[in-house]
Amino acid sequence: MTAEEKRLKESEDIPPRMEDVQRQLEERVGLNKSFDLVLRQMVLGDKRVGIFYCNGFVKDEVLTQILTRLTYVDEETVETHTLETFAYRLMPHNQVKIYKKMSEIVGQVLMGGTAFFIEGERAAIAVDVKNYPVRSIAEPDLERVVRGSRDGFVETLLTNVTMLRRRLRDERLKLEIVQVGLRTKTDICIGYINDVADPNLVEAIKDKIAQVKIDGLPLAEKQLEESIVNKGWNPYPMVRYSERPDVVAAHMLEGHVVVFVDTSPSAMILPTTFFHHVQHAEEYRQTPFIGTYLRWVRFAGIMASLFLLPLWFLMVMEPSLKPPGLEFIGPQKGSHLPVFVQFLLADIGVDLMRMAAVHTPTPLATAMGLVAAILIGDIAVKTGLFINEVILYLAVASIGMFATPSYELGLSNRITRLLLLIATAIFQVPGLVVGSTIWLILLATRRSYNSPYMWPFIPFNAKGFFAILIRRPALSGKTRLSLTKPIDGTRQPEPQQ
Repeated sequence: MTAEEKRLKESEDIPPRMEDVQRQLEERVGLNKSFDLVLRQMVLGDKRVGIFYCNGFVKDEVLTQILTRLTYVDEETVETHTLETFAYRLMPHNQVKIYKKMSEIVGQVLMGGTAFFIEGERAAIAVDVKNYPVRSIAEPDLERVVRGSRDGFVETLLTNVTMLRRRLRDERLKLEIVQVGLRTKTDICIGYINDVADPNLVEAIKDKIAQVKIDGLPLAEKQLEESIVNKGWNPYPMVRYSERPDVVAAHMLEGHVVVFVDTSPSAMILPTTFFHHVQHAEEYRQTPFIGTYLRWVRFAGIMASLFLLPLWFLMVMEPSLKPPGLEFIGPQKGSHLPVFVQFLLADIGVDLMRMAAVHTPTPLATAMGLVAAILIGDIAVKTGLFINEVILYLAVASIGMFATPSYELGLSNRITRLLLLIATAIFQVPGLVVGSTIWLILLATRRSYNSPYMWPFIPFNAKGFFAILIRRPALSGKTRLSLTKPIDGTRQPEPQQ
């Protein structure tokens, strides 16, 4: 790159001559090289105007209407105060703004806007006529409910915050936008209720995002999470993801802060505890009694996914530990492989089948299921590689993992179960006890934005723990939980005298 090309690329001044504007755009964004970048030159009034836009982002009908209005402009109208006249009198659009720096106006165009460069002016006009490609709103696959709304977030940031504002018509709802990424310039929206969310929490999240120095966020919210949450090699999720606007709105009413990342259909909820990942919207769509029952069943499945296999394996190695009446537990016939090896192979096999199900086209999913269930599972048992009880208990543990509402938590529990199996195989009873204790201590010492990860269990909070165990009726929750340190702690307004 020559010195002249570098100067044109880095210059912030908007040239008054249209030829210089075109030359600067050629060096800065690759005009005339990138086929989707267009600089359309016209004479409006007696002024030469360059219209710069990305072809795939523009709403053709809206831009055509603006240009139709401008073609009727006479010379006297734009003779004086040309820039202001174009921006504030002649352009029939609701989002028009003047920019004086080339980086700002180019940034608006790359976000989907349209720029108007006017000969003789050292500023340009940006008109928001963007039209992002977007899929239709549909129910999220990971958070389905029997009853309830069927709308879920999509990959367009404006659509997502609109669905949220539809549910929270609070004038104190704040949606602040920033950009992260030197090259991607990804839009990030920080949402909170101003008189509910803890201002220290809001400022801490803002500061963390402002400190992120990275070339881009092509993988959206996951890369941002790793940039603002110090997880290290901890497998457990420190933030909760949700694709449901009703779930996000409910958390914001509790004082949580929500982070949206453009191009992602998931919203990050901060702070997050372990018990946030084991609750599901379906519990609140049923009566309190049924919701509580569903919650306990889910808890039982999660505990089974963690401890069922290590406990069974321990009783196989130590038959004296079997309670009276459960002497039948354990393999009734031998196998060619040790039980521990069977568990490892079967666990890895379940992971392979899960990944194969994700990558298998829908028309072939049934065939893949038949191959996994009959050709592999049944024949493996009949040939003596596996025993029936290993397959049974592994299936129960896998169902418990799939019943975990948080996909990330389910995968983390699978790793924990594998480590507990290894500890049990090596040290028997002390291995299971010490391994479980270390697991609990590690989780208890974790913090999500200064909030204890195992709250309300550790440190114990009776009110919060009761809210975890019991799905309370809506009107029984008169105050917000203390985890987020809300400014306004009341959930129900005081009755007027």
